Formats: sequence, C-alpha cells, structure tokens
Amino acid sequence: MARVKRGLASHAKHTKLRKLVKGHRGGRSKLIKQAKESFLHAGQYAFAGRKLRKRDMRKLWITQINNAIRLEGLSYSKFITSLKSKKINLDRKILAELAVNHPEDFKQIVSKVKN
Repeated sequence: MARVKRGLASHAKHTKLRKLVKGHRGGRSKLIKQAKESFLHAGQYAFAGRKLRKRDMRKLWITQINNAIRLEGLSYSKFITSLKSKKINLDRKILAELAVNHPEDFKQIVSKVKN
C-alpha cells in the first residue's frame, strides 16, 4: 500500500482555522491548538449570546411599554391583562415599537383597553 502524505490537507485545514480566528489575541490566532480551542469557545459564547439577546430585548420592550403606560395612568401588569381580556393580540415587540415611535397610535390602543 502506498504511503499517504497529509501535508496539503493539514495545511488547508490550518489555513481555514486561522482565517476563522483572525482577530483573536496572541497565540489564539497563530498556534493551531490554541486557535482550535479559541474557535470552539467562541462558538459556545456566540450560542449563549443569541439566547441572552432575546432575553435582553424582551426586558427592553417591557421597560419601554411600562414607561409609556405610566404616562397614561396605568400599570404595566393591568395593561397586559386588559389587552388579553379584550383579545388584542399585539406582542411586546410591536407594542414597544408603537410606544416609542408612534405614540398617538399607542394612545388609541390604551384608550381601547381603558374602556
């Protein structure tokens, strides 16, 4: 059986890995073992970060809605409860968008909820 030399394949893999970890500091961008470890950890942090971003955005929307509702003389919890009871199906993202960028439309929704 003929001998297989893997220099070309290894070099290609290493080049690809170095390209992926460009911008990491020190040996993490130059040494293969450290680069691979850095790349795997970066993937884990990115995965966790995507979950955290969803959580943070929901917090932001709730805060924005709460601020706008307080000006109308309602509490956030009562507002959300009334929305559900009146069967107004708007999620927090849309409500926050209306509260911040279209306050007159938001006031119309609040008046429907108050009645």
